[in-house]
Amino acid sequence: MMNILITGAHGQLGSELQGLAPEHADLNFFFTDVEDLDITDQSAVDSFLASSKINFCINCAAYTAVDKAESDKELCDKINIIGPSILASACAKTNAKLIHISTDFVFSGEAFLPLKEDKPTDPVNYYGLSKLNGEKAVESALKEHFIMRTSWLYSTYGANFVKTMLKLGDSKPLLNVIVDQIGSPTYAKDLAQAILTIVKSDSTQYGIYHFSNEGIASWYDFTSAIFEYQNIETPVAPIPTTAYPTPAKRPHYSVMDKTKIKENFNIKISHWRDSLKECLSSL
Repeated sequence: MMNILITGAHGQLGSELQGLAPEHADLNFFFTDVEDLDITDQSAVDSFLASSKINFCINCAAYTAVDKAESDKELCDKINIIGPSILASACAKTNAKLIHISTDFVFSGEAFLPLKEDKPTDPVNYYGLSKLNGEKAVESALKEHFIMRTSWLYSTYGANFVKTMLKLGDSKPLLNVIVDQIGSPTYAKDLAQAILTIVKSDSTQYGIYHFSNEGIASWYDFTSAIFEYQNIETPVAPIPTTAYPTPAKRPHYSVMDKTKIKENFNIKISHWRDSLKECLSSL
């Protein structure tokens, strides 16, 4: 039986993995968050992986406060760069494999076609830079790694865009939502299932992979669909990014090409609208 370590287990993705765990009786899971295992503590991580005989580590721990990262760089780097580096080096010492979760924000947003894994990276904010440097830290410390870039993550768990829009839709007479940032919403449960497919594949096709739900949307499209499916009548108005300034710049286009993960692991990916319906029905 494989021993699987999940870090960041209280987050959206970690929680979805916990929800799926009972369906995988052939896997023995260790679900941890910072109070159980601090991934920035090298000796603690080394000890945990060795004593628990970990075969596979799935790193869901991350600093994800995009705007706050512009001023909170030290903590952002600690969680997004040092932590993954420590996990990767501990995996190298114990012959464990690692799946590290990254982001579409490693790209500049200047593209106009879906981005393949080998496209040049050029983050436009500090969060994206920290995640890119986290990828590099993993790559330099461990050969047996999978880096999963995802985008616009939401879930039945935790705080996320879908829940925020549902709350605002019930309390506001009108919502202004950005229409010129384009990406692909991702249901964390779908990502969790893809991750477990990779774990159980025993594959050695290591490297960077892209995963999001199929289809493209703006935040305006996403909100409109949420309201449509929940029969919320609050009007939604499209606005440009310039009308909603934030401390951190966002990429205008970060749609990712998923051909590699679909072909290498025979994964079928749902359209974002279908997955959104599933999530809303669970809420």
